Amino acid sequence: MHLVERRNEILHCLNSAGSVQVAELAQTLATSEVTIRNDLKYLEQKGALIRFHGGATLPENALSSRLPPAQAVPTTAQTELVLEDRVSIARDPKRRIAVRAAGLVKPGDSIILDSGSTTLNVAEELAKRGSMTVLTNNLPAALALSGNQEITLVLCGGTFRHKTRSFHGAHTEAVLQGVTANILFIGADGIDARIGISTFNEGFAISGVMANAAKKVVAVLDSSKFGRNGFNLVLPIDKIHTLITDDGINDKDRTDLEQQGIEVIIV
Repeated sequence: MHLVERRNEILHCLNSAGSVQVAELAQTLATSEVTIRNDLKYLEQKGALIRFHGGATLPENALSSRLPPAQAVPTTAQTELVLEDRVSIARDPKRRIAVRAAGLVKPGDSIILDSGSTTLNVAEELAKRGSMTVLTNNLPAALALSGNQEITLVLCGGTFRHKTRSFHGAHTEAVLQGVTANILFIGADGIDARIGISTFNEGFAISGVMANAAKKVVAVLDSSKFGRNGFNLVLPIDKIHTLITDDGINDKDRTDLEQQGIEVIIV
């Protein structure tokens, strides 16, 4: 298991139970107790937990507002992963999702790409094509697209957010005023099949502006995002037209989405 995935799983267990034991985590995650102790030390430095002899617990403020186990997620802003770490998680599902997403784009289409690692993968697939216009606040996505001279690229500048390597704020939103695009590709930190997609990203307001500017909203989310809930609701479920995910999605979530008229594409 990758280091970032293991630490995410530790946080998931911690938010579910309120506290964790080193020995149990080592057995569950198939690693050594020394590795787990190092992980807990790192997460404590980030403010995500408080260590005690043989384990760790949530900070007091997090314990008082802990979500039910089914919705357990990292609960502090410090646990939001930077883009570089996100890219290494669920690589294969994200790549398959990106290939399928790019297949929805027709020559001459105008596309909006939101920030995120999966949308970066979509950009890399779109870069292999041409004859389209792409608007994005996602700096790495813009760089991936910039090598294709057949793509008209519009970078929505504004206030740069280092964790997501993307632009947000009033200036970014102003670029999208009056725009009508064919498709918005959007990711998220979590999804509730009955409520919507959510994030820990404090610059989430731009996503709503993007959705209003697009004829079709396509959510690109690997299946690990189901059952997770970020602090901020990015889009309500009725704003999403199509969702592309991998075959790890369970039948209930798929049924809930389809009953609300959402096209679910599994790759």
